[in-house]
Amino acid sequence: MRDAVLFEGDRVRAQYTRFWLLLILAAAIATAGIAADSTATVIGAMIVAPLMRPIQGTMLSTVLGDRRQLIRSIATMCAGAAAAVGVGFLLGLLLVQPMLASTNGQIAGRVSPGLVDLFAALATGVVGSIALVRSDISDTLPGVAIAISLVPPLCVVGLTLESGAWSQALGALLLFVTNVAAILATGAIVMAIYGYSKLRLLEVEDMEAERRRRVRVYLTTASLVLLVSGPLAWSTAKAIEDRGRIASVQSYLEDLTVDTRWAVVSVTPREDNVIYVVVKGTPPLPDVDEVYAGMESAGLDADDIVLEFIPSYTFDVSGERDNF
Repeated sequence: MRDAVLFEGDRVRAQYTRFWLLLILAAAIATAGIAADSTATVIGAMIVAPLMRPIQGTMLSTVLGDRRQLIRSIATMCAGAAAAVGVGFLLGLLLVQPMLASTNGQIAGRVSPGLVDLFAALATGVVGSIALVRSDISDTLPGVAIAISLVPPLCVVGLTLESGAWSQALGALLLFVTNVAAILATGAIVMAIYGYSKLRLLEVEDMEAERRRRVRVYLTTASLVLLVSGPLAWSTAKAIEDRGRIASVQSYLEDLTVDTRWAVVSVTPREDNVIYVVVKGTPPLPDVDEVYAGMESAGLDADDIVLEFIPSYTFDVSGERDNF
């Protein structure tokens, strides 16, 4: 296990060279995939990315009480995360349009993490830790790399920072921290279950002090999970509230446009609690003031609703025009 996740031994320089080469390339691939909104490309970057190694190295060195390797693993993890953010930011400078959640599905899926993401990360962390302990199921590691998603959120942080969307960058960073906390927490539990935590006790003279140290480690890890649970719970509650508001607005407008020349195309949330509605149809435009007054009467907050009317016509080969 030490060979798999720690940077040590005679080939430590080659290990670091491999890590940084794969990390920079994975970050570049992930950023390109996010910009192109290509899920397949992003998945490829997840498999290439080596960031799981220093995170699991942090977990293993913590369990074994190896302070030197703990510092080295944490430093490598933080430096790698900063490098991935930097790659995303630099490549974002080359893009013409800003990369935002409102225009890119890959970004939208990573800037609003919720409790479901924490549960998924915990389950994936368990699989990754067991795969580390048991060589007979190590073939699941590519799936773990895809499920845990470490480098793409960091690239989203860089892209959104370059676009000036600070809140979205914080959301993507929260997703990364959630995944790291899940790996550390589940890894410590799995190691304790398999008995690896007892190895350290065989090497120390003051066993009581070592037990206290271990309790502090477990409490710190649990606190980290609880710390990210707060923002995730808030994000989940806000997402539920937004879905309720969107459903109410869409239901009202669809009932309003029945048997008219207009139809609701999309209802999407934007920043600052604004709901953006796109309506398409044939002029003339309806009385917008009357529409907003009807919203207020229906109990909707019209101040947070923006309507966009798109005129549309259809023609057949004879040149006759029909209402759309």
